[in-house]
Formats: sequence, structure tokens, C-alpha cells
Amino acid sequence: MTLQLELPPDLEAALTAEAQHKGLTLPEYALQLLAEVRPPNPRPRNGKELVEYWEREGLFGYRSDITDPVQHARELRERAQRRERS
Repeated sequence: MTLQLELPPDLEAALTAEAQHKGLTLPEYALQLLAEVRPPNPRPRNGKELVEYWEREGLFGYRSDITDPVQHARELRERAQRRERS
């Protein structure tokens, strides 16, 4: 697909300088930037997809200090119930 953009001169100059610094052409650098900001996968649509996403991102098991998750959840709930509301 071909995409043509009209860039303001200052943005074009800045991007061209960054591309040259990286040893890329401006189109190659622009493509790299677009690929970096695009989400790699669509957002999770349901609970199963959300859990799969968390697993891919390594979010399970990162709190090795929590040995009993049920007890930890109970303590968080009790703390929340005791806090003062404004």
C-alpha cells in the first residue's frame, strides 16, 4: 500500500535527521515508527482473551511475595472496608 503524507517542514526535517542518524531512509524510518506504535494484537474482547493477554505479557506470577492469593485478597478487601471515606 502506498501512503502519501504532507508533513510540515520542521517535522520532515526532524524525521529525516533521525532517520539518517539510524542509517535509514525517511520512508523506512516512518514505517518503523508506525509499526512500533501500532498495537501488536487487537484488544481482548472477553475474559478468556484477557487472561491470554496477561499470560503473554508475563503478568502472572510476578508477585512471588504473595504465597496465599486468597488470604492476600481477603486482607485487601478488609483494608478497603476499614478505610475512611471522604
